[in-house]
Amino acid sequence: MEIDQQLFFLSFGVLAATSSIFGLKFFRKGNHLLGAEWLLIALSTASILVYALGSVDAAYDVAYLCDAFLRGCGGPPIMILGLMAVTHEYKPLPYFDLYLFGGAAAGTAALVEADAAARYMPVFYLCTWTLLSIYLAYFAWRLLRMRVVRHAIGVALVAVLAQSVAVAYDFFTLPGDEENLYFYILAAPVWSFLCVEMYYAYCALERWNACSENKISP
Repeated sequence: MEIDQQLFFLSFGVLAATSSIFGLKFFRKGNHLLGAEWLLIALSTASILVYALGSVDAAYDVAYLCDAFLRGCGGPPIMILGLMAVTHEYKPLPYFDLYLFGGAAAGTAALVEADAAARYMPVFYLCTWTLLSIYLAYFAWRLLRMRVVRHAIGVALVAVLAQSVAVAYDFFTLPGDEENLYFYILAAPVWSFLCVEMYYAYCALERWNACSENKISP
């Protein structure tokens, strides 16, 4: 196995582990939106690894649908709503998270099956991810205003790196990287960083909110 293939499997193995671990951590906190989102990243990553190891067509189909979901109708909107739990005290109504995932999945399936939409999907993916990046900039500002400087810098860095990956995904190809192998080797650590940093930034803002409430309480 070539060194670039080893790096590919290593980077995606790390992504599968980090997204699984921190997805479960979000579930334990009661944030089912972010927990399910992170576990969906793990499912997509595991499917890519299975396809790369054994050329299993079903694994490729799962990875393709997960990728479309995470970059379009599902990923950015659900992540924003999940993070709003600590920025705006957002609490979804009972079963709303199930309806949201179901609607996003239906929208994703419709986009994937619509041949006429294929040429516009890269632009759509980029627009939805840009909205998430704008919200992450706001999230970083909230952390900075509360003097959680380390995580404010971390979230800002995540936003810039993830936005760069989103731009490069469909619009740029690295020289000599026709199979996008080097791109994925670079992109997977960025997504791993996002999974880890957003959890700890979320916890930092959650703790600050709890302290603020205790100071106001009699």
